Amino acid sequence: MISYASKYRSSEEEIMDNFNLQGEQLELLLSDLSVVNSWLGGNSITLGGIQKLLNKFPKKESLTIIDVGCGDGEMLRRVHEAVNNESKDLELKGLDANEHILHLANSKSEAFKNITFQKVDITKDLGAIPPFDIALCTLFLHHLDDDDIIFLLNKLIEKARMGIIINDLHRSKWAFHLFKIFSRIAIKTDIAKHDGLVSIARAFKKHELLKIAKKIDGHHSIRWKWAFRFQWIITK
Repeated sequence: MISYASKYRSSEEEIMDNFNLQGEQLELLLSDLSVVNSWLGGNSITLGGIQKLLNKFPKKESLTIIDVGCGDGEMLRRVHEAVNNESKDLELKGLDANEHILHLANSKSEAFKNITFQKVDITKDLGAIPPFDIALCTLFLHHLDDDDIIFLLNKLIEKARMGIIINDLHRSKWAFHLFKIFSRIAIKTDIAKHDGLVSIARAFKKHELLKIAKKIDGHHSIRWKWAFRFQWIITK
C-alpha cells in the first residue's frame, strides 16, 4: 500500500528505477507516461522554460541542451520541434543510466540527426556530462534525496552557459487522489499506476524547493503550474 505523507517526502522507490526493466513491459510503461504528460500538459512547462532562457540570451546563435534522465527521448523530440526553427545551431543530448531505455530512445529518434544519447549515471559520474548551455531535469529530481539534489544542481549550474530548467511534481493530497482517479481511466499498466503515486509521494512542497534553492548558486524562479507541477528555472 503506497502511503502519502503531507509533511515529508517519501523514500519509497519507483519500480522504473530498476535499470533491468526492459522489453514490452518498459515500452508500455513509457507509453503510459507519455499519455499522462500529453493529457496534463507537462511538456509545455519545460518548453516554456526554454523559451524564457532564450529570451534572456537572445544573441545565442548555437545551442546545446542536455536532458538529465532523458528516458526514451520524448522531451528532446519535443524540444527539437519547438526550437529547431529558431535559426540556431541546435544540439540535443539525452543522458540516462538505463541502457535498455536508451535503445528505445535511439530507435524513436532516428529521424532527428541533432539528437544523441549517452549512458551516464548522473549521481555517480558528473565528469561524463558534456558541455552544454541548458540542462533539463524533467520529472527527475524527485528520484533523489535533498543532499543529492543540491550536489547535482550546483555542479550543473557551474557547467551551464545559460541555466537549468526543472519540471517536477507538487506533493499534494489532491494530486495523489486525483491521480488515482485519472489512472483508472487513462493508464493501462500497474507499474505506471504504482510509480505515479510514488512519484507524488516523493515530490515537493514549494517551501522545500525554496529551502533547497538557498543552497544552490544562480538566480532562481520557482512557479506553480497546472497540473500540480513546479517550474524551477536557475540562471547564471
